[in-house]
Amino acid sequence: MNDPLGDMLTRIRNAQLRGKSTVLTPASKLRAWVLDVLADEGYIRGYENVTDKKGHPALEISLKYYEGTPVIRELKRVSTPGRRVYSGAKDIPAVRQGLGVSIVSTPRGVMSDAAARSANVGGEVLCTVF
Repeated sequence: MNDPLGDMLTRIRNAQLRGKSTVLTPASKLRAWVLDVLADEGYIRGYENVTDKKGHPALEISLKYYEGTPVIRELKRVSTPGRRVYSGAKDIPAVRQGLGVSIVSTPRGVMSDAAARSANVGGEVLCTVF
């Protein structure tokens, strides 16, 4: 797998299209950090560390719906393994004029765009959520 984070985002999108309440993805630290930001911003209910059928560590993500429609309307990968996108603290893109969230990997950890601006740190823009 070349892009583990992109794989997780695609699994979330596909599960929401099918109306699933949970989705399973292989575990990694970066995935858990991104899920922490999604949970803090209110886009998912949360996640748990579990093991899959083969005994490998996995993350079970509880998706969030509002009146039958998914809370996450759009989930896009910005920085890919072939094209990294870096941004300074003042240049972090606002998603849908501030209604959405950019998730940024900074030297101080993975955080939302608002937290990165307030901490005055830039970094790699991982994905955008609306």
